[in-house]
Amino acid sequence: MHERKPRWRLPLTVTAGLLAAAGLATVPPTALASSSESAANAPARSADSARQSAFARAAAEYRVPLPVLLAVAYHESAWEAPRGEHSTSGGYGLMHLTDVTPKMMAEGDAGAAGRADVKKLAADPALHTLDAAAGLTGLAAKALREEQEANIRGGAALLASYAKDTVGGTPSDPGKWYAAVARYSGSGDERAARAFADRVFATIKAGAEEKTADGERVRLSAAPDVRPATGQLTALDLKRTTAGDTECPPELDCAFLPAASANGQVSNRPANGIRIDSIVIHDTESSYESAITTFQQPGGGSAHYVIRSSDGAVTQMVPTKDLSFHAGNYSVNMHSLGIEHEGYAAAGGTWYTQTEYETSAALVRYLADRFDIPLDRQHIIGHDNVTGPNSALVSGMHWDPGPSWDWGRFMRLVQAPPAGRHGVGPVGTAVTITPEYAHNEQTVQVCPSDDPTGNTPECTERTQPSNFVYLRTEPSATAPLFGDQALHADGVGTDRVNDWGSTAQAGQQFVVAGQKGDWTAIWFSGAKVWFHNPHGCNTTPARGVTLVGAAGTSPAAVYGTSYPDAAEYPDNLSPSTQAPLSFYQVPPGQAYVATAQAEPTDDYFPSSGRVVTGGKKMYTIQYNHRTALVYEGDVTAKR
Repeated sequence: MHERKPRWRLPLTVTAGLLAAAGLATVPPTALASSSESAANAPARSADSARQSAFARAAAEYRVPLPVLLAVAYHESAWEAPRGEHSTSGGYGLMHLTDVTPKMMAEGDAGAAGRADVKKLAADPALHTLDAAAGLTGLAAKALREEQEANIRGGAALLASYAKDTVGGTPSDPGKWYAAVARYSGSGDERAARAFADRVFATIKAGAEEKTADGERVRLSAAPDVRPATGQLTALDLKRTTAGDTECPPELDCAFLPAASANGQVSNRPANGIRIDSIVIHDTESSYESAITTFQQPGGGSAHYVIRSSDGAVTQMVPTKDLSFHAGNYSVNMHSLGIEHEGYAAAGGTWYTQTEYETSAALVRYLADRFDIPLDRQHIIGHDNVTGPNSALVSGMHWDPGPSWDWGRFMRLVQAPPAGRHGVGPVGTAVTITPEYAHNEQTVQVCPSDDPTGNTPECTERTQPSNFVYLRTEPSATAPLFGDQALHADGVGTDRVNDWGSTAQAGQQFVVAGQKGDWTAIWFSGAKVWFHNPHGCNTTPARGVTLVGAAGTSPAAVYGTSYPDAAEYPDNLSPSTQAPLSFYQVPPGQAYVATAQAEPTDDYFPSSGRVVTGGKKMYTIQYNHRTALVYEGDVTAKR
């Protein structure tokens, strides 16, 4: 069964003062220590956990005030080690010591597979604080990655070095560590660094206590009298941005808080010739605050915008002219804007509030109007509709916002509902998948690994409103579900909530391949698949679309990226590479809907600002649950 690739988010319990620099709401810590206790956090009591004692020893060794060390670790990891070897932003251990590799950049949200500059992307010093900690402590990198106490010592050593650089020593007053804490954020932007430091010192003032997953308790006593020396921030010579940098419609509650610079690339779209032609809808798989914190950590992903579930508050984190590493595919990142929505794909739509839908729709309308992006589901897509950049990464691509994002409602709010009445045309014509969400109940299996909230202790079947129709190998409710080739070698799919390969989603368009009774067949992923469609209740005929099929008698190759040929790059630039997706092809006799006109291949080099445009063009097609690319010369097209 296909397992979702983990997308780790910091499970932070955010203290008062969170994101004060951006004007965002706050959430109290889970449990506060009594304010009558010592502000200096006396050495660990005999009953304290091994983790608490490790923090105390490291603080003493490197002369870091214990409240500072504990609070920084709290906002890096909530005192929990990342699930798996490292977090998605390449951070190790409780102190989030970074050691980002080219492989992480290739497989992560940057989607840099095949790019010649992937090593350069991963070489940013902010992505290698683990190496710096190794130099300061004399500890082996392996120990800093794998051993809890070594990792804490490494973080303490880094903090001490930052304090020495900014104030010339390691003062005993926690308030005089403000600049050191801001630098630990890894951000080169003043607002982001200040926001991190403000969060840390708000926690120092309020205190916090957590019981970790392995049963240990870690406690930070409240120290309300600590006065952070905020004026120290000028010593860091950080880039300055203002709230006025937001790009939002005026009616929205919108603040600007930049993502880590390593989590995207400065550009000048579309003035430099890089078109912006799509908007990708994501969910955070975490709280709003945790998503923002994660995007501020060097080495992970980012998004242009993050929207809160409860009240629709918006934080912009990347200027629209710049590339955000959000989609896991560099070609898609080049040409898209990413919007994260607070929520969980496996939670049955409970986090996707009407306010969140309305806010997102207003933002999408604003962006679509500004960049001339068509308001349809071929250009407003989900992260689950983005294919992998190469064959090895197809199966692990994210599946958010999932089957419970109400695309019909969203597109109505965007003021672009499907045109026409339900029905289905003859074989060879195109249809739009249009089930009525509220009445389209489907059964999915949800397992613990699908649900980061912890609310699913064991695998369970849930029947709930859904945005998709199941696809079967024959026109029968007892026929096997179609299994995507990248997920299931035997060709048989499942009803697992993360098994995107057996579903066609609301708004997607396909070519009718057959009809039998209440069943309709479409061409999908190189195969003929069937879905229940009595009286055309789940489809609407699609008018005026472009259909493409293989030219000649050979299958057309299918790709995940759109780079120029190697010979088309100037001699001083190393070309990116791509190869056909090994699982997929367009067999002769089949047809697929092109989402737009064929566009030239292109590539971007941020160090020089150079855009390389190739001489060939590629169509983006609705190939299966995800889009894909085919060369214009490999297919024939007709309307």
